[in-house]
Amino acid sequence: MAVFLAGTKVILRDFTEDDIPKLYYHYYESPDREHLKWNGPYQIQKPASYGQFLKEHKAVLETASTDEVRSQLIIEIDGEVKGKVGRYWVSEVTNWFEIGIVICDSAYWSGGYGTEAFRMWMDYLFTHMDTVRLGIGTWSGNERMMRLAAKCGMAEEARVRKARIVRGQYYDAIKMGILREEWEERKRLESIQRG
Repeated sequence: MAVFLAGTKVILRDFTEDDIPKLYYHYYESPDREHLKWNGPYQIQKPASYGQFLKEHKAVLETASTDEVRSQLIIEIDGEVKGKVGRYWVSEVTNWFEIGIVICDSAYWSGGYGTEAFRMWMDYLFTHMDTVRLGIGTWSGNERMMRLAAKCGMAEEARVRKARIVRGQYYDAIKMGILREEWEERKRLESIQRG
């Protein structure tokens, strides 16, 4: 079953093969690659051919026609591919994974697009998975991501001091998270406010 989630500013949807060249452009060819300075910059992005990039996204393309809970969705804004949301396992034994977001086009930063996409992603995952928590891992220099996570109900749960090096400077590793019951309470209060 296809996943297509429409918000007021963004659409989260399944990947298509037509999306891969657009994402590749954002990661490897665009003059605006500011997102690479913030999205895990302590992990150096390795050069990749388009063929390698396509191969890395093959599994995501294959799940688009299944009933599996998605591990990634495209962020579409104004009819164009602008980024993606994703999840990755920390521990399958304890059903613990972390989530992330990247909006590749910096013209769409600080306009509420990321907040809406991240909330929609959290709602999708809590609704479709039997998980007790969602979390993020980031670094203390990425204040925009920490603010976004806090806006979406996440609390700082751990800070490992001077555990990341970004552009030659030490930063703290940050863990933030939200429990299912906290998410459910937020949804209940939002429902009351809508009336």
